[in-house]
Amino acid sequence: MAELTGYYRWTDIWFNWYEAISAVNPEDGPKVKSVLAHDALVDVGHPLHPGVAEAQLFMGILPNGQSRLLFSSKQVDYLRYWLHAMQITKTRVPLPYSNCLLLPSELKAVSPVYFKTGGELRNANKEIEKNNKRLKNSNSSLTARRDTFERVRNLYSQKKSSWVAIDFEEWEYDHTVITELGVSALHWEGSAEVIEDAHYMISATEYRNGKYVADNRTNYDFGESQIIPRNGFLKVITDTFERLSAHGLLFLVFHDANGDLNAHEILVPPSPDRVPTAGMFLVDTSDLFAALLGDESFNRHKLEKVCHLLQIPKVRHLHNAGNDAHFTLEALKLMASGAPVDVQREERWPKHIGPRGGLQVEFTEEEEEIDDDMDLYYGE
Repeated sequence: MAELTGYYRWTDIWFNWYEAISAVNPEDGPKVKSVLAHDALVDVGHPLHPGVAEAQLFMGILPNGQSRLLFSSKQVDYLRYWLHAMQITKTRVPLPYSNCLLLPSELKAVSPVYFKTGGELRNANKEIEKNNKRLKNSNSSLTARRDTFERVRNLYSQKKSSWVAIDFEEWEYDHTVITELGVSALHWEGSAEVIEDAHYMISATEYRNGKYVADNRTNYDFGESQIIPRNGFLKVITDTFERLSAHGLLFLVFHDANGDLNAHEILVPPSPDRVPTAGMFLVDTSDLFAALLGDESFNRHKLEKVCHLLQIPKVRHLHNAGNDAHFTLEALKLMASGAPVDVQREERWPKHIGPRGGLQVEFTEEEEEIDDDMDLYYGE
């Protein structure tokens, strides 16, 4: 197959390519269109995904923030080859016209999107157009968060890097005193996920919280806590980063990163821009969740609310750094492994976009309410 060089808009391929072919060879145009038909494209026997019961296309984000459904040039070129090799077309049909090819440098983000039925694919472009109209009056903050959401989805889908959720707990009377460190890390060995959870704390009797912040230091739910001296946290972080960097790119995952990074003077790595090839990068689940909600404000939702609205099960004993890191990674995994941002929003919260326009999800009070009696968040 030809090397991937760019992307074609789905609308150009579906509506215009076969017409251009028909103008040159009237017999081949309809044959090209038939292999691109919605129901044919998702069929388990389709040449683009033989034996797989879903079709993969791509979602691209243009510089203006709007989305487009795309074929890769690799897919288009393979269809040309396959149609001719199977003697369905007389010759290898010509490529689509060059000015409809989008180069990777012309897209802010590209991520895979999957369709299991022809109906899903048929409706996808209508929903994309609808959401593009809603996005027109959105601010730059939401546009940037949406771009990041799709870049993260793309990077996560490659399964070639490490994702490390970090959380600190501080003494409530002096936020420069770290009392706990939580680490929850993910990498892949082949296609298998490898998860590592860890919780480090200073002595259980030193610098206890409980008046202003819940004290769950001894309520770690994912293994044994390790007691280390106050000056030992930086070495744990350094050793963890060095070890996991062996798996490729390293993504540091925080929930509301500014607080942790600023408070503890950790070097702030850049957010992933396009497709990085080396280095350490920052991902903030509060930004991803804001993109999913269509939230244009600068407010950040607390981890417990994010877990509640994403319906992450068995969440308890938050404000233990190890538990917080674990559930931060769980939130990242759910969002990064899901569908593109607009599709995922509608899957999670159907018909929840409010009447004021835009993309903001609006919940009822009952949907947002966290039941404290269920022992989900702060302990026994």
